[in-house]
Amino acid sequence: MESLLERIEAARRAIAATQSADVLEQQRVALLGKNGLLTAALKELGALPDEQRKQRGAQLNALKAGISTMLDERRGALERAATQGRLAREAVDISLPGRGAALGSLHPVVETMDRICAIFERMGYRREEGPEIEDDWHNFEALNFPPHHPARAMHDTFYFAGGELLRTHTSPVQIRAMQGRQPPLRIIAPGRVYRSDSDQTHSPMFHQVEGLMVAEGISFADLKGTLEAFVTAFFGRSFEMRFRPSYFPFTEPSAEVDIRWLDAAGTARWLEVLGCGMVHPAVLQNVGIDAERYTGFAFGLGVERFAMLRYGVDDLRAFFENDVRFLAQFG
Repeated sequence: MESLLERIEAARRAIAATQSADVLEQQRVALLGKNGLLTAALKELGALPDEQRKQRGAQLNALKAGISTMLDERRGALERAATQGRLAREAVDISLPGRGAALGSLHPVVETMDRICAIFERMGYRREEGPEIEDDWHNFEALNFPPHHPARAMHDTFYFAGGELLRTHTSPVQIRAMQGRQPPLRIIAPGRVYRSDSDQTHSPMFHQVEGLMVAEGISFADLKGTLEAFVTAFFGRSFEMRFRPSYFPFTEPSAEVDIRWLDAAGTARWLEVLGCGMVHPAVLQNVGIDAERYTGFAFGLGVERFAMLRYGVDDLRAFFENDVRFLAQFG
């Protein structure tokens, strides 16, 4: 028994000095395991006389309980130390400046559309919206498109089985805005439009802003002055502009507007930016407005076109690929 007590005392000192959970487990097995020191001593009790067996059994059970308690306490101490060490290693110094949070921003096309609309709203235009799925009358017929106009062909327009279509321009919004109203009218119609076209400068879905003014005495001079003021306000500088005769079914006369643009190499060239014209009398008659009394002008521009010019983007598709590296430049 004296030899056992000496070995138990040595084990206690070893447990108290243990710094590893694995070593502590080895010590538990050596003392209390199936072939451990105390387990073997308990197995030998059967060979002792009754009185001695009871006394020795009580001593061994006390030793076993004490060792178990010591092992548990040391295990808890090691776990607490490990936790404290991990917390110290992973601690966050709240006195350090934080990392800047990445902020989102408006898409450059949305930002450009808002800028365009804001300029015209300051001129007194009211924003109007309409459905993107249209019928033939609002999209073509009321706008004076002849029956066999190329724009009505299926290779240019997305049709549904029931004869409806994805609007090819926001001009139907002008028709809806004029129906049931009488001049003076001054509106802009921003929104998505759809055409069967896709390349470096065209997309099957893109955005337009169209404008309309109808009142008594409106002339082409009013149209020119309005567009010159808009272009100057949008780009923040004036341009040499020219109006080239063109054709649109819903305006007469019609024109394409060019500005004198300096490219990246510093070379000046004429650049087409929008289309316009005086509202065709047939369009006014289709919506119940007296074409003898009232005149008006209309214009339309591609939002992506203006965004490309403003930001120096040379491929329209970049606006729709959702590459964060590209979009982050406009934050």
